[in-house]
Amino acid sequence: MRIDIDTCEEILLTITRNKTRSLLTAFGVFWGIFMLVALIGGGQGLQQLMQKNFEGFATNSGFIASQPTGEAYKGFTKGRWWNLEAADIERLRLQVKDIEVITPNVARWGSTAVYGDQKYECSVKGLYPEYQSIETQKLEYGRFINDVDIREARKVCVIGKRVYESLFKTGGDPCGKYIRVDGVYYRIVGMSTSEGNMNIQGQASEAVTLPFTTMQNTYHLGGKIDLISFTVKRGVKVSDVQPQMEQIIKAAHLIAPNDKQALMMLNAEAAFSMVDNLFTGIHWLIWMVGLGTLLAGAIGVSNIMMVTVKERTAEIGIRRAIGARPRDILQQILSESMVLTTLAGMCGISFAVMVLQLAETIINAAGNDVHFQVSFGLAVGTCVLLIVLGMLAGLAPAYRAMAIKPIDAIRDE
Repeated sequence: MRIDIDTCEEILLTITRNKTRSLLTAFGVFWGIFMLVALIGGGQGLQQLMQKNFEGFATNSGFIASQPTGEAYKGFTKGRWWNLEAADIERLRLQVKDIEVITPNVARWGSTAVYGDQKYECSVKGLYPEYQSIETQKLEYGRFINDVDIREARKVCVIGKRVYESLFKTGGDPCGKYIRVDGVYYRIVGMSTSEGNMNIQGQASEAVTLPFTTMQNTYHLGGKIDLISFTVKRGVKVSDVQPQMEQIIKAAHLIAPNDKQALMMLNAEAAFSMVDNLFTGIHWLIWMVGLGTLLAGAIGVSNIMMVTVKERTAEIGIRRAIGARPRDILQQILSESMVLTTLAGMCGISFAVMVLQLAETIINAAGNDVHFQVSFGLAVGTCVLLIVLGMLAGLAPAYRAMAIKPIDAIRDE
């Protein structure tokens, strides 16, 4: 559709004559497109922020810990304390065929890491190399615990980001240096930048990680373990293997089969699924609210154009009488509708982008790395949607204007 200079002048004159109604209608379109773009960008940023809580964790993982029993069983009283054992790992590995990786964890809190005159209150974890399959370790320096460290119970460690920043103020590679934890010296072999926001036995950034066997010997733990971490094979759900694992552990530790309290089982897979479903619903809601508000604005444009056509009946009739073709009238009304909708919509998009940029700057100032801005493709698609809505909003008024007969227009005057 071609819009010439004369048509633009007519549009501006029309908007000037109906300034109040035009402003109200333009604000409706402006608000609708602002809501749509701002909600999409905001939802995207919040989803990224939420997903960072699970960053680095396997989506098919689960965790098992012991708790006091909730039922009396075989001579044991209710409320009995018991511990998971290293033997439970082999029991589960042999009897549950759908397990892919299974590894024990131990941890201690309230320890103090010392380097020179610097100190930091930290947690101490004992892990196997397989734990990387459950929680990915992002290493800036060095390496993670390996099989040789486990086999020889080496006094080595991997320190977290906050431990590193507190002990090594000047920065640099800490590998090869020694820190003292609870009176024992360990050589640093790696520095992890993982945050560990799921907080499994404390945040990874605040932990000193030792080989599992080293921690067993240092803290005299014997076969006791604090947590069992595992992943399941592809195509298998964690919830499918939980009942069998629970049955095996309860039988080995003389716990009542119907005791719901003795074992704490965390299904990370269910948590991931819940978050995904939550944001799927939020995205649908955002589109419904945004498009509904935008559609209301387009209906407002259509209504104002209908009023404009009625007020300009005589003008349109005279134009028809002196030779204006129906398509000229159609082009004029559609052009007015499209220009009003597009201008208001572009202002709404621009304002939404400014608000999203401000929100992104504020959130990322706290050390996050999330993006609230919408993609270029979405912005282009929104502009196309505005043009289409502007055209549709002007169709009914345009056909009404085309139906005006010159003689009827003169009589109306």
